[in-house]
Amino acid sequence: MADRVGAVTFKGNPLTLQGQVEIKVGDAAPDFKVASTLTDDVKLSDYKGKLVLLNVVPSLDTPVCSVQTARFNKEAKNLGKDVTVLTISADLPTAQKRWCDANEVQDVKTASDYKYHEFGDKFGLVIKELGVLARTIFVINRDGKVAYKELVKEVSTEPDYDSAIAAVKKLG
Repeated sequence: MADRVGAVTFKGNPLTLQGQVEIKVGDAAPDFKVASTLTDDVKLSDYKGKLVLLNVVPSLDTPVCSVQTARFNKEAKNLGKDVTVLTISADLPTAQKRWCDANEVQDVKTASDYKYHEFGDKFGLVIKELGVLARTIFVINRDGKVAYKELVKEVSTEPDYDSAIAAVKKLG
């Protein structure tokens, strides 16, 4: 896949997304491996048969990503037991754990693309200029297909939480 120049912006400046493909609604979500700790991994296929909300952020240690993940943590309690909210960033798993502990985040799972870079590559979400993932929300249905996607055009803004939550509830 060719680079997607200007697919997202940061403070109005165009950035380039890289990766194998651009995943769209209706596509089968490619399986990927990400690090849940420095020594343990998790794959999308681990959640087969469940609804998965992928909350993709550049870094939990930035204000918008922090607000976004805290909001999905709050919403996760009301989504049901067969819904997993998985936050993926390029932060080290130790940094993700520190952030979760400091912010009392317990209802979302975190995973890092730092080690394998599979997620960003397979979903076409690596921001070339910054080396982080583009802010995106995916809802993956029980059959492993993308039922909802929001690629946030301006990296420094929050996603449409209500639409993402509505997409999960519609499938619930």
